[in-house]
Amino acid sequence: MPESLTPARHDPYAALRYPEFRALAGAAFLLNSGIQIQGVALSYELYKLTHDPLALGLIGLAEALPFITLALFGGHLADRREKRGIIRAALLLILAGSVFLTYLASAAGRASLPQAWWLLCAYGVISLLGLARGFLSPATQSLRALLVPREIYGNSATWWSTVFQTASIGAPVTAGFLYAAVGLSGVLYVVLGMFALSFALTGGIAPRAVAPRADQGSLWQSLGEGLRYVFRTRMILYAISLDMFSVLFGGVMAILPVYASDILQVGPEGLGLLRAAPAIGALLTVLICAWLPPLGKPWRNLLLSVLGFGLATYLFAVSKLLWLSLLALFLTGAFDSVSVIIRNTLMQAVPPEHIRGRVMSVNAIFISSSNELGAFESGLAARLMGTVPSVLAGATVTLGVVAWMWRRSKELFAVRF
Repeated sequence: MPESLTPARHDPYAALRYPEFRALAGAAFLLNSGIQIQGVALSYELYKLTHDPLALGLIGLAEALPFITLALFGGHLADRREKRGIIRAALLLILAGSVFLTYLASAAGRASLPQAWWLLCAYGVISLLGLARGFLSPATQSLRALLVPREIYGNSATWWSTVFQTASIGAPVTAGFLYAAVGLSGVLYVVLGMFALSFALTGGIAPRAVAPRADQGSLWQSLGEGLRYVFRTRMILYAISLDMFSVLFGGVMAILPVYASDILQVGPEGLGLLRAAPAIGALLTVLICAWLPPLGKPWRNLLLSVLGFGLATYLFAVSKLLWLSLLALFLTGAFDSVSVIIRNTLMQAVPPEHIRGRVMSVNAIFISSSNELGAFESGLAARLMGTVPSVLAGATVTLGVVAWMWRRSKELFAVRF
């Protein structure tokens, strides 16, 4: 744990004063930006080729299955092995997969395979990226807690969210305009450069010793310990469950190419704007939260933020105007960012260090279930029910989850950080 710096009590920039935190945040910014640019361009390409929303949902499924399968083991490794080494190995795997995806997008790659096999290979590369994330995510989250003092965990969670949301603003807009200008192949060359820079930045972080344990136990005992901790810690369990079910059913990001192409008819540039709108709302909100943290009454604020997310999703579902759709997505991002800050603070502050990686991996499984499996659910529901009815149904489920959780968790309203 760093000890050389003592942050001011009310310093909103406290976490940014630690160079290694800045290095990890910079690497995460480049990685997340590259992944989102790649995702926007690839999803638009797949929908253009197939005109099937299920093809978009399969992107989420291809990434989620290997991630969920390996995330618990990734958390086990993060608690038992040097974390920076895990991160760099996972980044190299992401780089290798992206090189192959860039070849697939080239003229030679397209000419060498029929469309069905080309799609299968693209989904295979996405699965490889999901596998890498299964190791990368818990190692990154648990290492982050070692780069700043405990008393500024809330501030570091706020700035971590800021980094992610900044990437989520610039990356989709960049992807839309890049795709329109240079096509999928040109976009992927840019992404390769971003991944390489991300890997380079992690070299500025010193290795950390592994937290000692008296009893290492077997692999299955280790994995079970992380699961048991989450399920007996009600606030952590409820917080990640609330996020999982609300985004699983209420998320719309995966089917935005359908809105951009068929409903709003705004093309790839418009898709970039739609993808960026939630991040703009989130970034403005987390900057406000750096000065006004939502941690005084965390559980109440968490429930209210998910309620707002559901209502904003209703507005997006029925909108036929670009500006109104952008406003609705802006609001979903603003409300979601509050829950992210609260949940990230919980993940850092509550679990002890020797088990934090496994708790992070359980959290990552829940988040992946909401994001990637939610993408599959969105594509499948849009195909079966129609795009707009599927979004309306998802928003209704989100509000139902909030109402049920409100009744089940009244004792958590007294918790303070």
